[in-house]
Amino acid sequence: MSKRGLSLFVSAIMLTMFALTGCGGGTKATEETKAVEATEATKEEAKSEESKEAGKTIVVGYAQVGAESDWRTANTESFKTTFVPENGYELIFNDAQQKQENQIKAIRDFIQQEVDYIVLAPVVETGWDTVLQEAKDAGIPVILSDRMIKTSDDSLYTALVCGDFIKEGETAGHWLEDYLKSKNVAADEKINIVTLQGTIGASAQVGRTDGFANVLANNANWNMLAKQTGEFTQSKGQEVMESFLKQFDDIDVVVAENDNMAFGAIDAIKAAGKTCGPDGDITVISFDAVKAAFDAMIAGDLNASIECSPLHGPRVAEIIQKLEKGETVDKIQYVDESYFDTSMDLEKIKSERAY
Repeated sequence: MSKRGLSLFVSAIMLTMFALTGCGGGTKATEETKAVEATEATKEEAKSEESKEAGKTIVVGYAQVGAESDWRTANTESFKTTFVPENGYELIFNDAQQKQENQIKAIRDFIQQEVDYIVLAPVVETGWDTVLQEAKDAGIPVILSDRMIKTSDDSLYTALVCGDFIKEGETAGHWLEDYLKSKNVAADEKINIVTLQGTIGASAQVGRTDGFANVLANNANWNMLAKQTGEFTQSKGQEVMESFLKQFDDIDVVVAENDNMAFGAIDAIKAAGKTCGPDGDITVISFDAVKAAFDAMIAGDLNASIECSPLHGPRVAEIIQKLEKGETVDKIQYVDESYFDTSMDLEKIKSERAY
């Protein structure tokens, strides 16, 4: 082979090798490009999913007791202003009108609507196992608000947000002990008491009754004349107090298990020609501490009101956000509470309160 032919042959081989090398490099580059593109697509998909998750509307079904009191109205408003679209929620609200059967129906409706969470303020403590098992089977967490339930299976609800009702009752009892001492009432002087109870079987009624009874047991001179439900309403509270005043000539203290019943009791006391409050014939103690209770204390008709905060909406929302992140939450979460009486700067305190 001539030098020229040899040269052409070598050149051809080199060109072929270069072409093959070039093809190999191109294939590798393409595979790398595809891998990068796939990775980027996965990242974008993840971002998209995160965006969707972040923009997800959480649907909450709320089975409320009713609208029996100023406290309940403030409680409802707390939920309605918390669980709004701008906060990422849709609230399906149901007013049970103080009937358990209405709440059970509402919960079943929520399950059918496939809500994300159910919030229940139970009318009474018992009778919830069947319907809450249905919610559990549907994978819907249940959060109790304001009131407890009695169940043999506490896995039927995720968390409870409420006041410590027994402590509230005890606070009322201890307040009365201190008040009587401040009035120099002798330790052996008989103190006749009547109680306007809430809806019988409601955890607020049970706890406040039991808590006050704990303190009463340590005061031999305290005499509980009668206890009767006023159903947490002003009209029923007035009716029961009218009956008490007809039955008993010497009532020293009225314990009303919410403010609205106390307002009814005050009306009944005045209508009977008696007086109440710090300078009156009858000492009146109530629970909840809504703004109208401050008005009654300022007017000198009500001696004290034991606080029970109705502002549960933000606390429940906090629980839901933790659950959304897969975090665990405390089973029972008590709200911070105090008491108020006529010895305090009530005008100032009232102006700073949200309810």
